[in-house]
Parts: sequence; structure tokens; C-alpha cells
Amino acid sequence: MSKRYCLALDLKEDGDLITEYERLHKKIPTAIQKSITDSGIINMEIYRVANRLCMIMETDDKFSFEKKSGMDKTNADVQAWENLMWKYQQQLPFANPGEKWILMNKIFDLR
Repeated sequence: MSKRYCLALDLKEDGDLITEYERLHKKIPTAIQKSITDSGIINMEIYRVANRLCMIMETDDKFSFEKKSGMDKTNADVQAWENLMWKYQQQLPFANPGEKWILMNKIFDLR
């Protein structure tokens, strides 16, 4: 059974950087896509309003954030991508040091 997660992050408030960030996400590197799917993420979507991002992930039942984090730490391609993304991203005001995407709490479900 798949699970769905929603995460939030902000971009720096710079129109040129936001445009470039979106351009980079039109076709992500193959190694990054592979790292995502290898971790058990079935689908991932990112939405933006102003500088706020919302990521929706659908995962298989083997996915865990701990497993994904461990895989990412040993993947040079992912580390290079994440370092590049810091050029565009900024932490939410309440994030822990070094913390990017923050898991959101589901507060409503129509079903």
C-alpha cells in the first residue's frame, strides 16, 4: 500500500533564482531521478506559490525517510545536487540547522 507525504520549503526571494530553479527541475539529472525511485518513491510533484514550495511524494511500503537519508549521504551525485539546490533554497524559519524540506501535517481529507 502506498503512502503520501507533503513537505514544504522556501526559495530565496529572487525572481531570477526562482526561474532558474524551475528550469533545473524541468529535466532533473538521471542520477537524481534514479536515487528518488531507488528509495521507494513512486511519484514526486513540486508546486510553487511565490517563493513557497510544496512537495507531494507517493511512496511504496518499503520507503522510509531514514533509508532515503542514508542512501543520499553516500551518493556523490545527490550530494552535488543538494549543494547546488542551496543556491536557490532557504530554510523555513522554524527549521533545524541544515534541515531543508519539512514534513507537513495533514489536517483535512475529503474522503
